[in-house]
Amino acid sequence: MRPRNFLILGAIGAGALLGGLLGDRVLATDDDQRKAFDRFARSVDLIEQNYAEPVDTEDLVAGAIRGMLHTLDPHSNYLDPKTYRQMRDEQRGSFSGLGIVVTKKGDSLTVISPIEDTPAYRLGIRGGDVISKIEGEATREMSLDLAVSKLKGPKGTKVTITMTRPGVEPFDLTITRDDIPTKSVPKPFLISQKDGIGYLRLKSFTQTSSDEVDEAIHQLQAQGMKALLFDLRNNPGGLLDQAVKVANKFVDKGQLIVYTQGRVPDSHQRFVATAPPAGDFPLVVLVNQYSASASEIVAGAIQDHDRALIAGETTWGKGLVQSVFPLKYNAGLALTTAKYYTPSGRCIQRDYKESFEDYFDYDGDEKRLPPRDETQKHATDLSRVVYGGGGITPDVRIPPRVPSPFEERLYRADTFFKFAVSYLSTARGEVSHQFEPDDKAMAAFKKFLGDEKVEFTEDEWKANLDQVKGHVAEYVVSNAYGLDEGTRVRIATDPQVAEALKLFPRATELASLAHKKLKGGPDVSPETPAGAQAEINKQ
Repeated sequence: MRPRNFLILGAIGAGALLGGLLGDRVLATDDDQRKAFDRFARSVDLIEQNYAEPVDTEDLVAGAIRGMLHTLDPHSNYLDPKTYRQMRDEQRGSFSGLGIVVTKKGDSLTVISPIEDTPAYRLGIRGGDVISKIEGEATREMSLDLAVSKLKGPKGTKVTITMTRPGVEPFDLTITRDDIPTKSVPKPFLISQKDGIGYLRLKSFTQTSSDEVDEAIHQLQAQGMKALLFDLRNNPGGLLDQAVKVANKFVDKGQLIVYTQGRVPDSHQRFVATAPPAGDFPLVVLVNQYSASASEIVAGAIQDHDRALIAGETTWGKGLVQSVFPLKYNAGLALTTAKYYTPSGRCIQRDYKESFEDYFDYDGDEKRLPPRDETQKHATDLSRVVYGGGGITPDVRIPPRVPSPFEERLYRADTFFKFAVSYLSTARGEVSHQFEPDDKAMAAFKKFLGDEKVEFTEDEWKANLDQVKGHVAEYVVSNAYGLDEGTRVRIATDPQVAEALKLFPRATELASLAHKKLKGGPDVSPETPAGAQAEINKQ
């Protein structure tokens, strides 16, 4: 039997070819099924003939399929041709286009940042530029989706855009489209030169993620990395095979990473590490409430084998596996075919049967979760207690910093981005990768807020000055040198990251004990290292 490709939380895989939505299976249905299909077809026919307004049959059937799937679980879904195509592009790790991140700011189609080493980057397009026309057509009334579709196109084709930039007359650029990598790993860096701690963020699990993680680790090791902070925050998941390969970078050869079980026999699979890890460096993994699915597989395997300390917030709690089945006419069906389990036997799926709305509206407030189910208690290799049924609980909780009301007002008014564009129009040559706004730059920002009519008090300004400086630095560097460089600035002042960096002595001890046990050393106390077990039991 041909192996089936799996996806986690909205990722796209090749899937098993079914042909059509029903295909030959209609011939094999029993009488009750035939009656049900007849009722459905008759209902569509009646709606088309008698509804008060004209209806689109495609929309009608798509809505019916989605409704049918949503009686099953929150993650089975119908993928119309547009969604199916977009998701396949994302999971391939590339698309053909110009290489820019754009958004609509008011009526203006605005460049957030060019992607490094792409046609747009090489032509000098930068953050804050406005694309006022595409092939002579004004973008002011154009939707973002339509604009993006016009900018994308086959490799080697050309598109002419009209650019508007502060202090410069509008100008035209004719750009040749090329393959654009959609990297899941931003540029890694040493976050602590003194201690040799590397920082690596994985945004999602695409077909290239494992190779990207491998390359990033080698880059950091070449720079002298002695320990790694692996950031899985806000990672919504992706391809199951990539989750297995990424986990294999950290756990020992032969160790179980994840297993799946479903109603169909071929959904029962076990995935073990097939190669040695990328190194035995101390490891801390950062997660939050938006770390889901494939990222939970990686965090769960690492936690169950005591390879690292998991820090941050309890993860989303998605333990369902979807297979993607192509349908006729370029659509797809993402159907839950199995549940996955961590090496200790945990299924971390959070309850959704009470209410889909509550499931998707979960805000990370763990007081909203039901009490822990003692029947879902499991143990790591070192006998530390872990639980299923509600995400991956971190070994060490690090709550996120909540922005102040003043910061929220500045974000809502888009002041940081607007100021960065304005500031760089005159000071671009003075801004380095290590830019830190001095008193002059902050005075300029304060004046800018007045010009933008953003109201605030002097007390608010003084109380938030350090945080605001960090935001200004991030946006200026991001606009000058790209999103990766802006991220580096933001991470340097991230409170969760700062707390996570303090955990490496404990992570080192934990990994050492796990390694000794794996090699047949003496049993170790589940209370080690340094209160890690107590930390879990308190939560």
